[in-house]
Amino acid sequence: MRQNGAFIIIGILLIFSVILALTIGQYAIKPAMLWQIVSLKLTGRIPGDDLAVPAMVLWSVRLPRVLMAILAGSALSVGGVVFQGIMRNPLVSPSFLGVTHGAVFGASIAIIFFSKSALSIESSAFFWAVAAVVLVHVIGDRGINTMTTLVIAGVIVSTFFMAAGSALQYIADPYEQLPAIVFWHMGGLNNILWKNVIRALVIISIGIIGICIFRGKLNLMALGDEEALSMGVNVKLARNLFMLFATLIVAAGSSSCGIIMWVDLIVAHIARLIVGPDHGRLIPFAALLGGVFLLLTDTIVRILPNGEIPISIVTSFIGAPLLGYLLMKQTRQWKD
Repeated sequence: MRQNGAFIIIGILLIFSVILALTIGQYAIKPAMLWQIVSLKLTGRIPGDDLAVPAMVLWSVRLPRVLMAILAGSALSVGGVVFQGIMRNPLVSPSFLGVTHGAVFGASIAIIFFSKSALSIESSAFFWAVAAVVLVHVIGDRGINTMTTLVIAGVIVSTFFMAAGSALQYIADPYEQLPAIVFWHMGGLNNILWKNVIRALVIISIGIIGICIFRGKLNLMALGDEEALSMGVNVKLARNLFMLFATLIVAAGSSSCGIIMWVDLIVAHIARLIVGPDHGRLIPFAALLGGVFLLLTDTIVRILPNGEIPISIVTSFIGAPLLGYLLMKQTRQWKD
């Protein structure tokens, strides 16, 4: 009953967050005006001159940004849940396995050597994020303790891509290229268009649906490799499958919005504390909670009086102390 109540509450919070994000900002849209614009759209009528500008802001700027915030927050949170589940480690996140730094490296390559177009940057960031995890798998999928070697391989690959990304920043044009790389590195939703939303929606939906289909195996893997094997789970195949799905959704979110820190780690922790370790409930709840968290954070970023700042600054200020508090208060839920 408590868990069902949690889903109801987070659903209400999501609706409230969407309405709040659509109405406030540098150009305010009153709730009554929002309802009027939506009604005109649903009935196929064209807004009058008094509603032309608010309608343009809503449909072309604000709604794509809101949807991308929900998609990216959901993708990062579910990715964090999956990586923590298959590694049986509450401190593991996609960034530990090279996804983040691979995406930064890919975006930097596109900005410096190719084109600063959204499609070029997204494609390169997505490719190198996936390539980083593949490299982690090739290096770390050996030895007696696979999970330990995978984490170590993730640190190695992340460090390599971090160094490569720093080298690219060093050679980048300080006036044209470097600002774009630095801003992308810190994340932001200010340049989101409908085409970005559609591309991310397709990949993230496929990944999350795949994870949900096989969520039962994830519950068994969280008990340990030996227990999962005894229950008929092909642990190596299942781990590779979950890593693939989680990498795809995180890479899709990161390639569209840049690097957004702490969402994957902190939301997975909070969701597990609220609904428990059963991934049948944990995955959809983490997706909803991640969407709400990132949407509210982006709303805070948009309404700052001195102008918009990169979103990772705010998520880090919120996430780091909150995670420290949770780690001090959290009862033991993970098997050593």
